[in-house]
Amino acid sequence: MTDQTIVHNTFVIARAYPKPVETVFAAFAEPAKKRRWYAQSKDADTYEMDFRVGGIERAHSRMGASTPFPGATLANEGSHLDIVANARIVIASTMALDGRRFSASLATFAFAAAAKGTELVFTHQGAFFEGADGPRMREDGWRALLDRLAAELAH
Repeated sequence: MTDQTIVHNTFVIARAYPKPVETVFAAFAEPAKKRRWYAQSKDADTYEMDFRVGGIERAHSRMGASTPFPGATLANEGSHLDIVANARIVIASTMALDGRRFSASLATFAFAAAAKGTELVFTHQGAFFEGADGPRMREDGWRALLDRLAAELAH
């Protein structure tokens, strides 16, 4: 019998961005803006987003030559469960490598006005299946993405 271990994990990342809530929220809501910080890379094949409750979000890319799985297709597919303009976004998603699902996640983004812009609180709740990247790598990945968001907002 194969190992069916599931690792559950939750992490929270809080960031402050020196832009109004509407500007930060738009970086999540507008497909072209989100693609630039979330899914723009030389290995990205496709990115699509339908930003509404029930709408999908998909990012597919090929793993680079320097990765442990060169040429493999990495797919992140999700659905927007809840959206409150300038306040909250909740997305349920799965990740798969060459068609083999290795995690499922619930991602919550909470936006609040702060004295110097916007406070973003990101909560990730994940179930990692056998062969998954694991909680530490996922958290590191999200920290890097939120850094890319900061760079996008600086333009």
